[in-house]
Amino acid sequence: MNRAIILVADGLGIGSSPDADKFDDVGANTFLHIQQHMENINKPLVIPNLTQLGLVKACQQASQQSIDLPEHALFGSFGYMQEISSGKDTPSGHWEMAGVPVLFEWGYFTERRNSFPEDLVNRLVEKTGVSGILGNRHMPGTDALVWFGDEHCQTRKPICYTSVDSVFQVAAHEQHFGLERLYDFCEAAREILDEFNIGRVIARPFLGDSPEEYKRTGNRRDYSVLPPSDTVLVKLQQKGGSVTSIGKISDIYAHQGITHSIKANGIDALMDKTIEQVQQDSDNHIIFTNLVNFDQDFGHRRNIEGYADALEYFDTRLSELMSVMNDDDVLFITADHGCDPSWKGTEHTREFVPILAYQKNKKSVELGHRDTFADLGQTLADMFKLAPMNYGTSFLQQIKS
Repeated sequence: MNRAIILVADGLGIGSSPDADKFDDVGANTFLHIQQHMENINKPLVIPNLTQLGLVKACQQASQQSIDLPEHALFGSFGYMQEISSGKDTPSGHWEMAGVPVLFEWGYFTERRNSFPEDLVNRLVEKTGVSGILGNRHMPGTDALVWFGDEHCQTRKPICYTSVDSVFQVAAHEQHFGLERLYDFCEAAREILDEFNIGRVIARPFLGDSPEEYKRTGNRRDYSVLPPSDTVLVKLQQKGGSVTSIGKISDIYAHQGITHSIKANGIDALMDKTIEQVQQDSDNHIIFTNLVNFDQDFGHRRNIEGYADALEYFDTRLSELMSVMNDDDVLFITADHGCDPSWKGTEHTREFVPILAYQKNKKSVELGHRDTFADLGQTLADMFKLAPMNYGTSFLQQIKS
């Protein structure tokens, strides 16, 4: 039975990359700064499983800094990967880890206010029948609801906003605006935005009756452009294998190479669904989960202690996951970018990411510095005996020794 389980701890960087100066991120280190903050408030991180899998060692090697956490005997192989894609966004990181780095430049809305060209707004209004849009600026999603939620509920105008990423986000109330209407609006936006080379359109539905109560629901939907070439997921599907997406993975890959998609909201539910899938008999199968809450709920919101609590909870669920794995299953834990909750602003950070690999009854191996996230994609191609990817170097033989 040949299976890979991939957990993407969304935003869990482990030290600024050599090119971090291009992104004004020199010194960012998501994991180290969380650990240091918790140490400073006398609530040290308790993550024995992640430590034994090699997360601490990987961060020490990537950042060349010591980390004051209890030592544990290692049972996972560990290293750190550098991104070669042009941006530090979610699709770029995910596509690269599946063997297809983004070497072109995305389109961006760079103006902080009045971010969207007038012609774009006019075309979108005409195509969708709304009376106008609100927002039209860079802002965090939580601020969008507080600043514009009441006006949106009164006028039924969708709240449209962006960030330093290649993204067009749309917040709308599920009852006042309607969930299906929001999806239709985003599909129309996706068609128009193709010519602007915008990576993602994101539907951000919410509920509540006041700014204090407005809260996003689990019905988010991402509309991504297609990867520029076939990912390892597509190659596995073409060869008769299967890929189960848990969380937003399917949306990130524009549903390409996905044979089964499972939605879940929250780290607890995402881990529940992952464990359920691992317990089922399958072969030539990738179980691929994105744990968005690290990034969405804590990284972007610059909530260090919430991030730490989430890491500790995640760590407790790893014991359960590893206990139901078959002997020849391989678990990979990685990230798609950094999102340092101690950093200035609210955006992603350009960082190395961990690559942790676990298989029962295999010794721990240092995987060292990996030149590209695509090393994971190449390893998967090797594991499933697929045609090699154009980028990346497999580390399969190292973790199988």
